[in-house]
Amino acid sequence: MTRPAKRPFTKGRQPTRKTAQPPVEAREMEVSITDVGARGDGLAFADGLRLFVPYTVTGDRVRVRVAESDGKGEGVRAELLEVLEPGPGRQTPPCRHFGRCGGCTLQQMDDATYAGWNVGMVRGALERVGLGDVAMEPLARTPAGARRRARFAALKRGKRVWFGFNERQSHRLVDLEECPVLAPRLFALVEPLRTLLNGLLPDGGDADVVLTDLEGGVDLLLVGPRSLDRAAREALVGFEPQRVARINWQPTDRAAAEPVANRRPAFIRFAGVPIQPPPGAFLQASAEGEAALVAAVRDGVGQAARIADLFAGIGTFSIPLAQQAAVHAVEGDEAAVAALGRSVQGLRLTAERRDLFENPLSARELNRYDAVVFDPPRAGAAAQAGTLAGAKVPRVVGVSCNPASFARDARVLVDGGYRLVKVWPVDQFLWSAHVELVGLFER
Repeated sequence: MTRPAKRPFTKGRQPTRKTAQPPVEAREMEVSITDVGARGDGLAFADGLRLFVPYTVTGDRVRVRVAESDGKGEGVRAELLEVLEPGPGRQTPPCRHFGRCGGCTLQQMDDATYAGWNVGMVRGALERVGLGDVAMEPLARTPAGARRRARFAALKRGKRVWFGFNERQSHRLVDLEECPVLAPRLFALVEPLRTLLNGLLPDGGDADVVLTDLEGGVDLLLVGPRSLDRAAREALVGFEPQRVARINWQPTDRAAAEPVANRRPAFIRFAGVPIQPPPGAFLQASAEGEAALVAAVRDGVGQAARIADLFAGIGTFSIPLAQQAAVHAVEGDEAAVAALGRSVQGLRLTAERRDLFENPLSARELNRYDAVVFDPPRAGAAAQAGTLAGAKVPRVVGVSCNPASFARDARVLVDGGYRLVKVWPVDQFLWSAHVELVGLFER
């Protein structure tokens, strides 16, 4: 059985414009890495070809195998065979799964090189739309062992359950033995979950497991199998009571989550306010990353008295901002809006369910506010950025996990009369080819 590829620490991938390359036959060659691109692959040029070489750093001299290509892509992917001469920023990767696991692809970079790459990705994306001269705050960092949410894949073959993450650009699973980015409480559940699923899954069966480390315990969402019999439900109810606070199951990603066990409250606090997230709800990947983003957003809105928080989720920004201003939170997910609504008592906060991709706030609606915050998914907020560009809101704060879509939306706002004042880069996805940022726009 093949499985859809999992990218457990990201929100998706943006398409890029493709430039044709000459057709090539498979062969080996030696090349020098001139740069590391936005997806974390080293770039090299040889025999008229643009090569993408994973797990390299600028300055590496490497031997690669170039795969056969029909010349229709923007470059040619090459397999790293050997590092002949290491570049100045190379280090020994800390994880034994490096080079196979798709979760981390930049562990070969030493700390200074990796930090510089993060900032460079933000600066480069803005330069491509003519906004590269913006003031840049220092990079906010996330330590190892801080990832509080992950989605794992499990597959049973014979009497063994493979449990972990997919290999990079592959359907094959890496059977997890260690993970330096995960919070220890999550990693401690890997072996117990392997044992549990060995009893739940049939031979050839698969499932996904979403774990979130919350106050009160771990929230566990099991996606698949398609049905649970009585014995399976009893096994889930009895699973690790000292660690797991809540267990939910859904047969597919599109199905509603069904409660299986709810041993004690499991919640997250935003500015001291407890909120119980829906099963599998999106949270910032780490407490440190969340704190950096919230601090930047608060700095960006300044002394605004009326704030709209768009793509608000379960209130990561809405709740902290509501302690200093009147906030209207807008979010498309029904469960997230319901969770936020249960936590607004005593706060100057209202919540609205609305699809901002299909029905963005109009300029007239936006003009009621002194500041607007928007934190869209990875694809960005093209429709909402368009109406913001025509509004007269004094301050707009954009939050993004994708510098490319942020730069596109920023260009729209600037063309509409805003000025990009400052950007805060945030490294929340340690050792991955993803960087977050916050940007402040002023009229």
